[in-house]
Order: sequence, then structure tokens, then C-alpha cells
Amino acid sequence: MNKYLTFFLMLFSTLSLDADNIKLTSQDILMPPLPLPYNNKNISSELLNGFIDETINEKLQPVIIFGGNWCPDCRILDGTLELPTIEKFLNKHYKIMHIDVGRYDKNMELMSHLKIEQKKGVPRVVIFNFEKEILNSSTSSEWTSARDRRQQEIFDYFQMYADKN
Repeated sequence: MNKYLTFFLMLFSTLSLDADNIKLTSQDILMPPLPLPYNNKNISSELLNGFIDETINEKLQPVIIFGGNWCPDCRILDGTLELPTIEKFLNKHYKIMHIDVGRYDKNMELMSHLKIEQKKGVPRVVIFNFEKEILNSSTSSEWTSARDRRQQEIFDYFQMYADKN
């Protein structure tokens, strides 16, 4: 009897883990034209801090994405984030601010302000928790190769950092 109970508990825990991982559907297809999310504006550290505070007050996790409209990986990442299943999930858990880096000559000091390494290569994704701590500092530059990634892989990354409370 004891080994049946152990087997059942193992099976149940595996099913529960899979249930938290939402899969994309056949309607989640990346189609052109890809979005142009960057607006060429300079952002102050005060505005950035205000966005983080306001987002947390709304009980959402702040996400900052550094990039530029010239960057195909930035546009692919953003297009992926607009797929219906992903967008629905993101709207429930996150609020995103896009920060234009120009040709690495604009808003770069905001990376230092956030205490992440100021380097070239975009998009740079920074995900915060509700205590204003960066959750993904070691992988914030992981999406500079978004064009080589599956949409599900990108979605899984955001699911992994979402506060499930």
C-alpha cells in the first residue's frame, strides 16, 4: 500500500508541475509586420523608478526591456510577447516598459542605475519581483538571440519568473 501511495504522490506532483506550464496554441503564430515598440525617448531614472513603484502598486511585476526598433531580435521578442496566449498571461502578471537604447547612445546609464552590466547587445530583459529585486540579472541578456528561439521557449522564460501568488 505504501508504494502505491508514493507512486500516486509522485504522479500527482508531476501533473501539477505540468499544469503550471501553459503551452501555446495553433493561433499563436508570429506574423509580420513585427512591432516597433521603441519610441526614441530619453527616460530619466525618476521615471523608471516611478514605473517600477506604480507597477508593483498595481500588483504586477515590472519588466524593463532595453532595445531598439533597428534590432530584429528586439522586434521578434516583442512580436512573440504579443501572441494571444502570451499576451493574456503577461497582462495578468507583468507590466512592461520598453526603453530605447538608440545605437547604444541613449538611456544606457539606466542599466547602471538598475545595477546590471552596461553592455551592448539587445534586447535586455529585466524582471523584478514585488520587493524591487531583479530576478534574472544573470540572464537579462539571454534574448539577444531571440530570432533563434522558439516562441514557447520565450514564453516559458516569462512563466518561470511570474509570481504565482
